[in-house]
Amino acid sequence: MTSLAAPALGARPDTVPAHIAGLSLVNLAARQRMLSQRLILQTVLAAQGDAERLQAARRSLQMFSESQKHLLATVGHLEPAGARKIDETYHGARGVGPVVQSFLQLMHHALDQIESGSPRAPTTLAELVAHTDRVLDALNTATTAFDEVAKARADAMMKELTGIVGDIQSVAKEAKVVSFNAQVMAARAGQHGREFAVVANVLSDISTEIDELTRKAAVLAERNARQ
Repeated sequence: MTSLAAPALGARPDTVPAHIAGLSLVNLAARQRMLSQRLILQTVLAAQGDAERLQAARRSLQMFSESQKHLLATVGHLEPAGARKIDETYHGARGVGPVVQSFLQLMHHALDQIESGSPRAPTTLAELVAHTDRVLDALNTATTAFDEVAKARADAMMKELTGIVGDIQSVAKEAKVVSFNAQVMAARAGQHGREFAVVANVLSDISTEIDELTRKAAVLAERNARQ
């Protein structure tokens, strides 16, 4: 499957965080699910007095927030159909955006309250844990949407590639006919057609090579279409 690559979104390489650069959008969306669960676990441990886990949770939260911002920014860089699907996924009637935003707010509140020793921390933490299934379902929905957009793009590219291969095969067939006719004319010309025969043979070799390459490309396109 052709992936939607995160770096190919118009942003300069130096503006993309290292943990995002090189990840496809599908993989980035899928990683959000893992990060959400890691965040909750780290926050629960931090609430038990583990200062190291508190700092780890803040780092994970920053990573989650940056990734989410990057994913939301992709709508302006996708083809219209894909952009509509992602926009609907996050902002439609059953959009996942509000669920994820609520999760982020709860995380910030929980970490701040744990760090300050607020008596409200246990209540916020309980609310955060209760939010686990909702945010995981929302992130699963988002990942599925990005996967479907990536598959649609891959299918479109494969269709275009198949058409190009077909055009090249047609040209190769025409070149073979021209080469054959040229060889016949060279043979009739005898001694005077010797140099012309050399050119005709070279054209024949080239057209044969093109034909072989297009056959390989066609097989590859068909194999990818079945996956």
